[in-house]
Amino acid sequence: MAGSEDDGEWSPWEKEEDPEESRPLIPAVQVHGQTDSMESHGSSSPILGRSSPTKKVQYFTALSATMGALAMGTVLGYSSPAGPLLMSNATAGPVHLTKAQNSFFSSSMNLGALAGGPIGGVCLNKLGRRGTMLTSVVPFVGGWLLIAFAQNFAMLMTGRIITGFCAGITSLVVPTYIGEFASPDIRGTLGSAFQLMVTIGVVYSYAIGAVVKTWQMLAGLCIIPALIYFLMVFFAKESPNFLLSKGKLDKATESLQYFRGKDYNIQTELNMLQQSVEDAKRNKASFKDLLKPYILKPLLISLTLMFFQQYSGVNPVLFNLATIFEDSGSTISDSISSITIGVVQVLATLLATILMDKAGRKLLLIVSASMMALSLTALGEFFYEKMEDETWAVETLGWLPLASLIIFIAAFSIGYGPIPWLMMGELFPPNVKEAAAGLATMVNWTLSFSITLIFVPLQDAISDFGVYWLFAGVCVLNLIFSVTVVPETKGKTLEEISAYFGGPVVSTESDA
Repeated sequence: MAGSEDDGEWSPWEKEEDPEESRPLIPAVQVHGQTDSMESHGSSSPILGRSSPTKKVQYFTALSATMGALAMGTVLGYSSPAGPLLMSNATAGPVHLTKAQNSFFSSSMNLGALAGGPIGGVCLNKLGRRGTMLTSVVPFVGGWLLIAFAQNFAMLMTGRIITGFCAGITSLVVPTYIGEFASPDIRGTLGSAFQLMVTIGVVYSYAIGAVVKTWQMLAGLCIIPALIYFLMVFFAKESPNFLLSKGKLDKATESLQYFRGKDYNIQTELNMLQQSVEDAKRNKASFKDLLKPYILKPLLISLTLMFFQQYSGVNPVLFNLATIFEDSGSTISDSISSITIGVVQVLATLLATILMDKAGRKLLLIVSASMMALSLTALGEFFYEKMEDETWAVETLGWLPLASLIIFIAAFSIGYGPIPWLMMGELFPPNVKEAAAGLATMVNWTLSFSITLIFVPLQDAISDFGVYWLFAGVCVLNLIFSVTVVPETKGKTLEEISAYFGGPVVSTESDA
């Protein structure tokens, strides 16, 4: 199913080649000899006809990879419709949860994701990006089956943790894979597609949960996206970066040519990738190397983005949407409200994919933080007024919780939803990418677990309005950070981003 470390990869695209055909399309030479090479081969070379890379193959491959994000979204969205069913006395099956158990069940997927991050980082190097994606589907399906056939709380929790484990692997491998094959001019759009597909997965869970009558059936139907993910990635090609790191120049050249189009000149990009990979091998990084200034600064930026992503409160809100609407006293159906929020999240994330390479990362983060702070302040105000005069608040401001959450989710989805994951794949040089991205992923899921677990106790300690105003205050700090610290990476190559932080410069020209 997946390639080994020695073989690089297996793919259905491979065929038997004679010695003439198996030679690299582009020799590993310095670019100062590029002109002579072009002239000697004439204009009939299949890689010289286009001035810009083709996009269709990249879009389809990104769609294939981000089906994993959709499968991850079903894990995130499952607890909102399943929670009330699990706590209901009328629920079918032997499992009945208390409110405290349901809170732990909702947050426990983050424990699995916490382990998935570092293990996914190891698999990236051993199995490759494509191999890791394919392999992760097996426990994905197994986890959902454990939930669907759970006979007790322990089985339910085990299944939830396993699906979370796969979500953690997916959150690392898919952005890394897309960041490596995507052209710089569309890397932002393709990278933000990860968050778009996560939101579609969340809506999938909400919509199916509104129709089916049992949490078991909902779990069974959540297997479908994981199976589609496997089928689509099976026909994808491995990342050229990984193939080069395993010394598979022929396959790396073929892979890069496939992603850029058969008529596009890949020589300059291939030479840069080769030099970058060779530099990474010579400078094999350890966690100690993360303290180097040109690595530490982007690492701290990435970790801080992950902190603000989680402590904006988005996961507690998503995991407990049905409960929030029930507590608000809104006359709108809980399931309809949840689906509305999910659809808004999809549309806003779709808008982000369009704007990512036009408006840039920094501007979208600023807009996102500003609108999240305002909407959470308004939501907190509703619950404050409800505490003072419940009848007046529900009758007069009953529309405010749904409106505030629509704005909050839309604001999150255009900025702090996709961009921390996108920039995680952009900020780190190749020799530390696995270590740094693995650490960032671990921190993200640790923060997600902690904030989801303490959400209900926080509500009890400082009341609903206090929790939302606390999240709003975090978003204000978030805004200041976005304005003063976060760099713009729009349209820059990965080598240019590394050089911005003081990393080694990869040159395509000879010094001679």
